[in-house]
Amino acid sequence: MSPAAIILIAVVGLVLLFGIVLLTAARKSDVRGAGALSRETRRRDRDADIDGPAPTGREVERAAVEAREASLVVAESSAPAVWVAPDEEAIGVSRRQFFNRATVTLMSAGLGTFAAGAFVAFLWPTAAPVFGGKVNVGKLDDIISSIRSNGGFFYSSSARSYITQYPAEALPKAQGVAEYQPLLGGMENGVVALYQKCPHLGCRVPECKSSQWFECPCHGSQYNRVGEKKAGPAPRGMDQFAITVTPTSDVVVDTSTVFTGAPIGTNTTGQEAEGPHCITGGGGHG
Repeated sequence: MSPAAIILIAVVGLVLLFGIVLLTAARKSDVRGAGALSRETRRRDRDADIDGPAPTGREVERAAVEAREASLVVAESSAPAVWVAPDEEAIGVSRRQFFNRATVTLMSAGLGTFAAGAFVAFLWPTAAPVFGGKVNVGKLDDIISSIRSNGGFFYSSSARSYITQYPAEALPKAQGVAEYQPLLGGMENGVVALYQKCPHLGCRVPECKSSQWFECPCHGSQYNRVGEKKAGPAPRGMDQFAITVTPTSDVVVDTSTVFTGAPIGTNTTGQEAEGPHCITGGGGHG
């Protein structure tokens, strides 16, 4: 016998053996396929048929209802209770109502206090010096001392003005200038109050320590130490405030009225630049 025939016989034998094993395992299995019942299940069904037929679903539901009804206890009949209105004080307010009322009350009190304070502050006159009224800038001797120690200038922020010395020898010329008539009281006490705004376009005019003039950084207008126009595009000298010196030597600047500066060409002090200019190229009138 050839080797090929031997191999073929062996393969056929193995296939038959494998089939016998599968058939035996299937016979021993309780499940014969999808939806099939096992032998034990079929045995229990046969035993149940011997004992008697199984109850239907309606019979099971009826038995359950009867069991529930048997367990219920019949309530004793009694007269209905009489309704009594609740006590409002006992009920009180809820937590939400309490917080809502508290919030509204506190907010109303705060707004009322703020409004009352603003109203009183608006009507109550203030003792502090403020721009737009009469501003006490200090004692005359102290201001003169500060001017001399500060290189010729004294600035008052509350009055928004510069306080500078006016020479006594220039008073006769000042008396002939119409714009200086309301200011002669301060000039006679040796001081003038110059508004810090340039009469050209309103820039603040700083002092120049080197030239001892006021020189506007915006457009180059220049003024001497008493505010008289020296150069630049400004239409006049620096505007001024009237000064009153009280019997106690307090210098009071009345900032409620701005007096127009002296016209171009006014030069009562004859002061020329005493050093290099801080702003150059002003040009214009001398």
